[in-house]
Amino acid sequence: MQIPRRKSEELRRKVEGPLHITEKGLSDLKEKLARLKSALPEYVAETQRAAALGDRSENDEYREAKSRLTRTHWQILTITDQIKRAAIIPSGKNTSGIVKLGSSVVLKMSDGLETFRIVGPYETNPSLGRISFQSPLGAALMNHKKGDIVAIKTPVGSKNYIIIDIK
Repeated sequence: MQIPRRKSEELRRKVEGPLHITEKGLSDLKEKLARLKSALPEYVAETQRAAALGDRSENDEYREAKSRLTRTHWQILTITDQIKRAAIIPSGKNTSGIVKLGSSVVLKMSDGLETFRIVGPYETNPSLGRISFQSPLGAALMNHKKGDIVAIKTPVGSKNYIIIDIK
């Protein structure tokens, strides 16, 4: 018989392997960790104050404060783990001529030119032109060179992209 697992247990499974991130992304993580750690004493005091109000089973203020404290501890543990696993994506000009992590790629698409930077999953933001090397487009672009045609299968058919430039 298999023991049922809670969703929270599924989420708590430790992620292994490197966290590909830019130097700016790593510094942002470190700043967030510092902010969380500085807020921790305030959250502990608030939880203690709410606990002193009496019956915890019907004390919504206590439950909310305890939840905030637990969430903050969880975020601190997660970010600390991410910082330990950080693998910096090199910045600067790509001189190899091959698409790799950190490359900026100019693509000719059906509706014009578009530039994408290949980053790790943590920093992905397609609206800002940052795509993950694990995304369908990012994975298809990896290890190609200028002039290559890359085809991506979509639910509505195949799309072709031409690599115009790699920076």
